[in-house]
Amino acid sequence: MESCTVDLKALAWHNKSLVEGCPAVSHISRSHSSCSADTCRHDPSTVYTQLSYLDSPRSNSSNGFATRRKGGELSTRHWWLVGLVFLVAATAGVGVGVPLAFRGDPSQSLDTRLEFAKKILAEFPLIDGHNDLPWNIRSFIHNQLEKLKLNESLKTVEPWSVSNWSHTDIPRLLEGRVGGQFWVAYTPCAAQYQNAVQLTLEQIDLIKRVIKKYNQYLELVTNSQDIKTVFKKGKIASLIAIEGGHGISNSFGSLRMMYELGVRYLTLTHACNTPWATSSVIERQSPDAKKTENFGLTDFGKKVVQEMNRLGMMVDLSHVSTQTMRDTLATTQAPIIFSHSSSRALCDNPRNVPDEILHEVKKNRGIVMVSFYADHVSCTEPANVTHVARHISHIREVAGIDHVGIGADFDGINKTPDGLEDVSKYPFLLAELLRDPTWTVEDIRKLIGENIIRVFSEVERVRDDLLAKGVEPLEEEIHPEYLRGKTNCTYIFD
Repeated sequence: MESCTVDLKALAWHNKSLVEGCPAVSHISRSHSSCSADTCRHDPSTVYTQLSYLDSPRSNSSNGFATRRKGGELSTRHWWLVGLVFLVAATAGVGVGVPLAFRGDPSQSLDTRLEFAKKILAEFPLIDGHNDLPWNIRSFIHNQLEKLKLNESLKTVEPWSVSNWSHTDIPRLLEGRVGGQFWVAYTPCAAQYQNAVQLTLEQIDLIKRVIKKYNQYLELVTNSQDIKTVFKKGKIASLIAIEGGHGISNSFGSLRMMYELGVRYLTLTHACNTPWATSSVIERQSPDAKKTENFGLTDFGKKVVQEMNRLGMMVDLSHVSTQTMRDTLATTQAPIIFSHSSSRALCDNPRNVPDEILHEVKKNRGIVMVSFYADHVSCTEPANVTHVARHISHIREVAGIDHVGIGADFDGINKTPDGLEDVSKYPFLLAELLRDPTWTVEDIRKLIGENIIRVFSEVERVRDDLLAKGVEPLEEEIHPEYLRGKTNCTYIFD
């Protein structure tokens, strides 16, 4: 049985008091974006009623968890002893490492499992792969941070409080014990061939300004080693990502400059094709359309992946078509990520990852970070925290425990599972997993953060190897034929 010592500062970080004396935000009238409704990522008219999560007993048939004790599983007496050890240690001011071999126990109450989950989160950082708060700041208040008190609850402040898309503020991040977050610079597909690069740069600027303004809680991180360092300071390690390859406007120069600004992953597509990669949206089209459009990665697209490998930028395959997944996995020299996707075997949606790809992700040493979007975790019934746990367990079963993570997509979804309504609810997911005796603390440590740190580190190692080999930046330009007739905003060199 392994053990390690918890850093007391990290253990107590989530109890940090918020800034006192700040006035409450006055009513903010709903602001209107210049984008039309059809540029939104999901249907904003959808209304979803969230029910409070009840931890009712479940039969074996409903959750698939065994009821008999297995070797290494905690008995009721052992769970009480664990709690007593932590209590005595806390009283004495001594740090106690969470025993990594401890297993889940379905007989334990939600409160018992929840407290144990919080102990885990105090010792090991939970790193979420995808949060769209920056886009909501743009949509609701046009990036005017003087109108935002992120260090106060937004649950009673309009327009945040009346939007199904809003799930994030600093108090809830602290309550959820979030240790690291990829903040997303998202740009709508309608900006492709127009001002996508400008909008992407503005969103990167916004993320950096938010981190700087709330530096008591957040700290910018641009390499894998600093994530745990920042976590031990009691802050949330904050990383920058771009969602949608159209955000670089087919330019290696734009890609390189965005890396210099701190971007550490790029989602190759969003809900639209780029000239060099196809999106999952084409898989909803007719068979004839699929035949003509499902080209996966073009030669230029493969060079985008190669340049990302050279830079040390992670390649994100959420939102891409299955053929683009295959082509990317065949091209990349570094592990890939799915920053916010779930299992297609459990919910047959093109946004999810099929088992055949999960096997390839294992070979690639990549990671699938499970999304919480209700319609992607349950295709047949209202989603709850158990559905998300099933997706995580399925990916663990097919790809292995080293290749699964968490990428909720909060603030980018308008339907959340019952029990996972906002960023404060991550401990409830761990408590749900702790109902399953096949989950150990070591497994959960990998799920919540160790796996994505390992992937990030390996991507950096590939970068260093390519640098040592003298691999030069790519200088090709996309062929003008891919752009003709699609824009009047781009100067084309003949």
